[in-house]
Amino acid sequence: MKITWLGHSAFLIESDSGVRIITDPYDVDAYSGAIKYGAINEYAEVVTISHDHPDHGCAKAVKGNPMVIKGAGKFVVRDIEFLGIQTMHDESGGSERGKNVVFIFTVDGVKICHLGDLGHIPTSEQLSQIGSIDVLLVPVGGYFTIGAEEAWEVAEKLNARVVIPMHYKTEKIGFPIAPVDEFLRGKPNVKRLDSASVELSADSLPTEREILVLKHAK
Repeated sequence: MKITWLGHSAFLIESDSGVRIITDPYDVDAYSGAIKYGAINEYAEVVTISHDHPDHGCAKAVKGNPMVIKGAGKFVVRDIEFLGIQTMHDESGGSERGKNVVFIFTVDGVKICHLGDLGHIPTSEQLSQIGSIDVLLVPVGGYFTIGAEEAWEVAEKLNARVVIPMHYKTEKIGFPIAPVDEFLRGKPNVKRLDSASVELSADSLPTEREILVLKHAK
């Protein structure tokens, strides 16, 4: 399977059989131009949306009339089961920024978790529901979400084998969030790829946790 970071919290995940999943597509017209990533013009069969803020919930940007998955629960599309677990966008029970859904799904034997705009360390019950993860797509920029320290704590609690940071400051984002360097500082096994994409398989996952930093495709 192949993972491509489009930008912000949006990824295109392609299975070996050709199923295409896009996570948290952003609206380029949102927040008075604070999102400068290019428009999403890819097609997909499935779109997952962690919450309805415009930088995460623009399903209309995705081509191909995809099935849109939102909210907690179990969903099956193209023989892939998606588990949505309700969490919060802040540390105040959602009173500041509302709810957030974490999505877990397995593609070609690789278990992926997209944390959306997670704003707190998950409870023990939530961690148990999520289970151990092969690939963790984790926000690291802080301010609106968990920051560098919390993101690493979550990665450790979920026993993630591959960690791909998202939702951090780049030249394409105007939000007051931190760059990825704060998350990477002092961490072992960091790989900065000269690509927006990485191909992974169940039998090629690292034995020790790796952080993969992708270039944004947009």
